[in-house]
Amino acid sequence: MKATIATYPVGTMNNCDPTQEAGPVQPTLIKKKELAKRLSVSPRSIDGWVSKRVIPYIQITSRFYLFEFDAVLAALKKLYQVETKIHD
Repeated sequence: MKATIATYPVGTMNNCDPTQEAGPVQPTLIKKKELAKRLSVSPRSIDGWVSKRVIPYIQITSRFYLFEFDAVLAALKKLYQVETKIHD
């Protein structure tokens, strides 16, 4: 099973008109370990949320998932009804 992500042409400094809006921005997808680090939780917590379908994910293989950080953060805020802090 292959996952494909649609890409959109991106303007460069040479052909970009600053008065026009840029096209749709492609979401940044991250792995489970990076998501756990950004949320200050264990990777096992991520596994639990995935199995309960609490957070959105893209399943690449039976053991490999990708996550969009902003979508996960929004889902957790909605579920727990709290503000979250991002640790960089």
